[in-house]
Amino acid sequence: MDKFRMMFQFLQSNQESFMNGICGIMALASAQMYSAFEFSCPCMPEYNYIYGIGLLIIPSIWFFLLGFVLNNNVSVLAEEWKRPTGKRIKDPTILRYMFCSITQRSLIAPAVWVSVTLMDGKSFLCAFSINLDIDKFGNYSLMTGMSEVEKMKLLARIPCKDLFEHHEIRVAASRYIKCISQACGWMFLLMMTFAAFLIRAIRPCFTQAAFLKTKYWSHYIDIERKMFDETCKEHAKSFAKVCIHQYFENISGEMRSFHNHHSSNDDTDKEEEDKRSDEEKLLGIRAQEDMNKVLWNWHTCKPALALRKDEMNGEYKGILNGEANGAANGFVKGHTPAVEKREWAVYYSKV
Repeated sequence: MDKFRMMFQFLQSNQESFMNGICGIMALASAQMYSAFEFSCPCMPEYNYIYGIGLLIIPSIWFFLLGFVLNNNVSVLAEEWKRPTGKRIKDPTILRYMFCSITQRSLIAPAVWVSVTLMDGKSFLCAFSINLDIDKFGNYSLMTGMSEVEKMKLLARIPCKDLFEHHEIRVAASRYIKCISQACGWMFLLMMTFAAFLIRAIRPCFTQAAFLKTKYWSHYIDIERKMFDETCKEHAKSFAKVCIHQYFENISGEMRSFHNHHSSNDDTDKEEEDKRSDEEKLLGIRAQEDMNKVLWNWHTCKPALALRKDEMNGEYKGILNGEANGAANGFVKGHTPAVEKREWAVYYSKV
């Protein structure tokens, strides 16, 4: 159990590796689902095309949407898009980067499904068997004297072994359509690979600073949300512990004094330390109305991304360092409050 917990914590800390693993599992699942899927063409002119193309497209859309559902960054993207501006400006480039990253990962499983389906050729045969010119495969007298409706019904039965009597014609027609389907599958793989190559090759041609900026702040938004959730959990745990502790103190004071009298000093000191640590974790928020106000303010007006450091190793050393190293630290001069200058007088003694 500890090994699974450590693995889960590792995957949570490495969000990108976790999502890549999810995409790989979905790709394998799509291929496995197709191999386990029982293909049964209706062999009817009015339903063959719908069934064949639907088998190619609908599962792909389902895998694409499932990729969005399993990606945790979707909620982060939606929250960042819909939140009020407040003190923090919303950058559309960051939202676009997050959306493109989610979309790229979600396209892996649908691409695998389409590739496997086209390589197999059954859905392609079911969809386009009615468009065949059966005279190309021999036995020219087979369709003589038939009406157009009868010809369509006969061609629609080619994917079905039990319904089409002429075995040689069915095998030849099946191989012909499957060959075209596999050619389309290889063209699809070539196009997807070429598109991925272009994305990889063209990206360095643009400004890397803008790309690094969007990547950094997208990671920051994800990490900030996780840390806020963890802080809320810790605060809720400490709040509940202190509240229950105070409840039992008020209700059963005599019982508590009796237990404290018989317990050892080490246990008492440990309880006091735990109580102080829980009090510190409350961060001064000790009422339900105050916590609701904090959560509301976090949603409506997140703090600005400009950190202040007024003191460092002295009363004004931090401010002086902030002004001197403003360019290196990424802070502008206006982010630190102005410090009132003092006059100093130095006296020298000749004694």
